[in-house]
Formats: sequence, C-alpha cells, structure tokens
Amino acid sequence: MLGILLNDRETQEIDYLLRKELDEMLMDLKDMKLDKQMKTAIEARYKVIFRMYARLASPKQLSKYALNRKYTK
Repeated sequence: MLGILLNDRETQEIDYLLRKELDEMLMDLKDMKLDKQMKTAIEARYKVIFRMYARLASPKQLSKYALNRKYTK
C-alpha cells in the first residue's frame, strides 16, 4: 500500500481527473460498436478508478458513478 499527502488544490485536481476518466469510460461502455471483450476490459478499469474516486468523494457524488449493469450488455 502506498500513502500520499495532498493539499486541497491537489485533491480537487485528482477528484476532477478521476471524474472525467469515469465519464469517458461510461461513454465507452454505452458505445454499441465496441465488442464484449473490450467492454469487459473497460469495466475492469472502471472498477479500479471508481474505488480510487470513492476515497475522495461523498456518497452522493459516488451514486452518480455507480456502475449500472445495463452498460455492459
């Protein structure tokens, strides 16, 4: 396990980066052109990024990014 100390500005920047990455992956999961194997890989990465974001975000903010199974079909 790694530890890191961040000031408020750095925390806001990481929060922003993680949200944008989650948004991009959600758009990719909605894309009907991608095959199932690609979506599975994106979903695995999404789960890792989501867990990172969960350490910074409030439950209300997290609910927006909770992965719905409809994206992976």
